[in-house]
Amino acid sequence: MRDKCSRRDFLKTGIGLSAAALMSGGKNLLGAEGNEGPMRVVASGNGLRATEKAMEILRQKQDPLDAVIAGVNIVEEDPNERSVGYGGLPNEEGVVELDSSVMHGPTHNGGAVASLRNIKTPSKVAKIVMERTDHALLVGNGALKFAKAHGFKEENLLTDRARAIWLRRKETLSDRDFWFPPKPEKTEREFASFYEFHGTINCCAIDAAGNLAGVTTTSGFFFKIPGRVGDSPIIGAGLYVDNDIGAAGSTGRGEANILNCGSFQVVNFMGMGHSPEEACLKSLEKIAGKAKRLPQLLNDDGLPRFGLNFYAINKKGEYGGASMWSGARYAVHDGKENVRKPCAYLFKRNR
Repeated sequence: MRDKCSRRDFLKTGIGLSAAALMSGGKNLLGAEGNEGPMRVVASGNGLRATEKAMEILRQKQDPLDAVIAGVNIVEEDPNERSVGYGGLPNEEGVVELDSSVMHGPTHNGGAVASLRNIKTPSKVAKIVMERTDHALLVGNGALKFAKAHGFKEENLLTDRARAIWLRRKETLSDRDFWFPPKPEKTEREFASFYEFHGTINCCAIDAAGNLAGVTTTSGFFFKIPGRVGDSPIIGAGLYVDNDIGAAGSTGRGEANILNCGSFQVVNFMGMGHSPEEACLKSLEKIAGKAKRLPQLLNDDGLPRFGLNFYAINKKGEYGGASMWSGARYAVHDGKENVRKPCAYLFKRNR
């Protein structure tokens, strides 16, 4: 009977060889003796704190995946951040459900969780799925049980602020039910800004040895159907990393992204020689073209009425971001400064 090498042994061996290559006096993974490349961190526009933290960790010579996860944990744990983790806006039943994926360039391994309840930091759980299971994705109650088995504590993620927004939506959704809103403390226009609310944070990095990693994490659409899963935990859609080429992630309408494997396409276009910004735009062009086959996704001008953004970094440390519509920004730390930059875009908003 042929000897069988377990996936776990293989990964341990691969990680060990990578570490040995990095720590030895010989050639590093860029192939040049003692030659360190540029460190870069790129994130969605809400990720300025994440890029700062991730760069701090990269400078300590830690793994790029640990760096980007530590970065997004800041946002996941912030009760004032409505798009991610604790404080995220809930589904239509008033329950916060979280999605996240991670991918590690040197091992080309990844992990993800979806519809995870009661755990603040789904990105950390996704990393343990990657490291401690032979699976790539755990969902729902199974993901929660797995998280608890690894010491994560359950807690209510619905803040008073998020609850108030949810109640207001429920009370004004119909005039033919038994829910009546109190006298509003805010105008309907202010509440309306939340009705189509969704949010996500993506963060990707390259370290001095040229190793890449990425993470995407979200609470998804506000008032979504319970159990809805967006693109964030789908490797190839909300996140994709190829250590020989680059890394990419997304925010925005997950359904459109899932159907087009958008982040994989971005990395694929970079592999063809396109810059990160060009690759993001080309992926958006493909998605916009497919959307024209679904009239419900188009505005009066026949253009996509949804937003979608990509952020990317290549093996050289070049980076870029692009959006379906003008006005979006992304965060980048280039090793010298941590700033937000305007995204390139396909279509210009009229207002």
